[in-house]
Amino acid sequence: MANYISSNQNRFYTALESSYGSAAGVTPSNRFNCLGLNIQQVQEQPVRKDKTGSRSSLPPPVVARKATEFTLAAYLASWNDASQPSYGSLFQAAMGASPIISQNLVVASTVSPTTFGTVSPHDLSPGTAVSFNNEIRFVASVPDASTLQLNAPFSTPLQSGAALAPTVTYCLSTALPSVTIYDYWDPVTAVSRVLVGTAVNSVEFSVNGDFHEFLFSGPAADVIDSVSFTAGQAGLSSFPAEPTVGSFDYSIVPGSLGQVWLGTPANQFFTLTQCKMLVDNGIETRNMEFGSILPRAIAPGPRSVTAGFTLYAQDDTQTAALYEAARTRQMTPAMIQLGQQQGALLGVYLPNVQPEVPIYDGSDTRLQWRFQACRAHGAADDELYVAFA
Repeated sequence: MANYISSNQNRFYTALESSYGSAAGVTPSNRFNCLGLNIQQVQEQPVRKDKTGSRSSLPPPVVARKATEFTLAAYLASWNDASQPSYGSLFQAAMGASPIISQNLVVASTVSPTTFGTVSPHDLSPGTAVSFNNEIRFVASVPDASTLQLNAPFSTPLQSGAALAPTVTYCLSTALPSVTIYDYWDPVTAVSRVLVGTAVNSVEFSVNGDFHEFLFSGPAADVIDSVSFTAGQAGLSSFPAEPTVGSFDYSIVPGSLGQVWLGTPANQFFTLTQCKMLVDNGIETRNMEFGSILPRAIAPGPRSVTAGFTLYAQDDTQTAALYEAARTRQMTPAMIQLGQQQGALLGVYLPNVQPEVPIYDGSDTRLQWRFQACRAHGAADDELYVAFA
């Protein structure tokens, strides 16, 4: 007997596509944690104006152009025993470049709290991440092939012989890849879906809630389902069966855990109460061309990276320096670490942020400053770096 479908009987998988709109295959390792996937597909409804001798509205053609949009929310979770986070392809779709993996680095010597040498060539560039003792930092400059200067010091000073933890860094690129998202439901007779040609137009990071959360959204080429599927859709001969469901163990990172470093030199702030960061890729789809009812490709536009944060005002030097930077329109680096446990860390680094003059919020018992819509700037795809460790 048919029954209601539990909204928890839902599993998600994602992978990069080799070509836009052609479904990528997935394995159990491509499964990721998700709060929910919303898909909306709208088909054009052209108005018929032929004369019929009636006031009735005549039906439009069955085949017409389609526009598909999605939003997907996920918590920051652990990614133990994997080369990349399970939702790594979504971050690559938002950022553009292939991830840079750093591992097996050993400290040879230290010059200062933020500068050290490595035993072997590090092969890292500015913006890539390193990790040590449950903390993540970013490379600010590279003096030579075996020396790194970090954006901020580690809480535990590096010592000769210290082994750095592996990191995966996602960098910006002019071009953006697309991904396929699989949305499977139980029981197997329920309608499952596949979203192809998925482009991440925007990703938002939310900090200091119950949990650290991401929100991805953007256009897609098409959504196919297990009921109406026809051979040839998204390059498939049949609707893809779900990979074998295995163990799926992970832990969620509490939203109150992390670090914030602002200014030059970098100072750690313990007064942050709220933070949101937004990447907007300005994507348009090629969906108005003759000969196809589905988009043929994506076209990224000018990128916008903004940050908004609220902190308690204090009468100390570093808080006053942040206000001065806003008043004098000075660029300042900003870094935020989400989490405090190796294998469940995420770092976001903006080398050049122009803080806006804060709004004074005295509605609480303590004065708060609200820095809104602070724009990150760059010269060549270098205004933002995202890393996991």
